Amino acid sequence: MARKRKGRDLHGWLVVDKPAGITSTSVVNKVKWALDAKKAGHAGTLDPDATGVLAVALGEATKTVPYITDALKAYTFTVRLGQKTNTDDAEGEITAQSDTRPTDDEIKAQLAQFVGDIMQTPPLFSAVKIDGERAYKRARDGEEFEIAARPLWVEELLLTDRPDVDHVTLEMTCGKGGYVRAIARDLGDALGCFGHVRELRRVWSGPFDAKDGVTLDQLDTHAKTDGLDHLILPLEAGLTDLPRVHCPESSVTKLRNGNPALVMGDVEYGDECWADHSGQAIAVGIFKSGELHPTRVFVRS
Repeated sequence: MARKRKGRDLHGWLVVDKPAGITSTSVVNKVKWALDAKKAGHAGTLDPDATGVLAVALGEATKTVPYITDALKAYTFTVRLGQKTNTDDAEGEITAQSDTRPTDDEIKAQLAQFVGDIMQTPPLFSAVKIDGERAYKRARDGEEFEIAARPLWVEELLLTDRPDVDHVTLEMTCGKGGYVRAIARDLGDALGCFGHVRELRRVWSGPFDAKDGVTLDQLDTHAKTDGLDHLILPLEAGLTDLPRVHCPESSVTKLRNGNPALVMGDVEYGDECWADHSGQAIAVGIFKSGELHPTRVFVRS
């Protein structure tokens, strides 16, 4: 007989304001422990030293993680000018230095090349897989390898502060798969002075904002109680970027069984959308000839 999974049937999103010094996976494990949740996962990894929004999906909400991962995200970060490191952040070894320090106007002039559709090469110390193995593991082992550049959409990149001659603070809004460390590295190279990330914070991710995030102290304080349940956002919060269609009562069972069913809404043939019945997401799928063809089905007790 299969062993019954322990924990509560929680379905929704908990936004955590992640502190520096802990991995994203560790945060998810802490949330799962504190809430006594059966299932949890996160949308979009943050580096251990980064802070800010880590959206943790609970239960059936884990099926909506790809839509948050694909959504726009905003970061604020400080670049240390004059130094290149092997990790492109302050944790790495300095590999090159320069006494050159660009002016604010020179920095602003270079930012334009990092906006729009760009090609970005991820850092060597990253989770990108090279022949089935994580790049950071190969880098730690001292292997020499290259990572292919990949497309990235950057909505906005702005200079917001210049604390001193060695540092500049930037804000960036971008799409899926962006590495802030790579932006700092490439900007430093373009300016002829080198650069790496000193501090990094994810301000928002899709519909989730850092100002609404719970802290690890709050998780500890309310662990194993229902003290944080009122902060759990509905599963549907992960679907805000998809159009919604109405699912009549007669279609609910069909969709939940993974079968096409009649829905109503202002969508076009081939659109991906989600079906709503009485305010609850029933399924995500592709709209064809008046029916939703499910690709993801939500089953909640």
